[in-house]
Amino acid sequence: EVGLIDIAVIRVPRISNFTDFNALEVIPGVSLRYVRHVQELKNPDMIILPGTKNTMEDLLWMRQNGLEAAVLKKAAEGKIIFGVCGGYQMLGETLSDPEHVEAGGEIKGMGLLPMDTVFKEGKTRTRVEGSFGQVQGALHTLTGVNLEGYEIHMGETTLREGVQSFTRITDTVKNDTKEDGAFYKNVYGSYVHGIFDKEEVAKKVVEAIGEIKGIDVSTMTGVDFASFKETQYDLLAQGLREHLDMEKIYQILEEGI
Repeated sequence: EVGLIDIAVIRVPRISNFTDFNALEVIPGVSLRYVRHVQELKNPDMIILPGTKNTMEDLLWMRQNGLEAAVLKKAAEGKIIFGVCGGYQMLGETLSDPEHVEAGGEIKGMGLLPMDTVFKEGKTRTRVEGSFGQVQGALHTLTGVNLEGYEIHMGETTLREGVQSFTRITDTVKNDTKEDGAFYKNVYGSYVHGIFDKEEVAKKVVEAIGEIKGIDVSTMTGVDFASFKETQYDLLAQGLREHLDMEKIYQILEEGI
């Protein structure tokens, strides 16, 4: 049964970071569906392209089974399209792999965001925090909202003229600040995994869809997954301390075995 708000996640073969969408899934009235075939897509309010372990191969898979064409059709109809990490890279004009990090060569992207991605050997791995910029279009409700998450990807994306960055984020390890992601019309993308985890972000996405559909979503509240995960990490750490010889572990770390 489809809820008041219907979100479809494209279930690419090499999908990664399943937990990226938990914060949306637990909101009462939201249906979050994983879609592998064109006939399963139907008419969602929002389509998410998730992270993937191989962006180019999974885009070719979508191209071959008709899902790319179906997503492009929904984008043309004004549906919200949102890409995370590899899904964000797919939305661009070109994907180039001169160093054979993935499939090698160059392929055409979906052409929904005016940008180009080049895959390189170096891998970005870091925690980030920041906020959304002056967002326009369907997800204007996200303007100025704080976010946090992490980056883990290969490749660099360069925006073309006329497209704006989506967020401004700071690497919490190096303390470097940069622009991230892009949006153009009803299409949005970001490298940040966990981008929906803060309750306010998920809430504003639901608000935006409710505004488009003309429905009251004021009672549809979820869970702050960012806080929830920190609590679970603390419980895990506590359990480890109680059941491991921590003094011995610290000794090994300092002196070796």
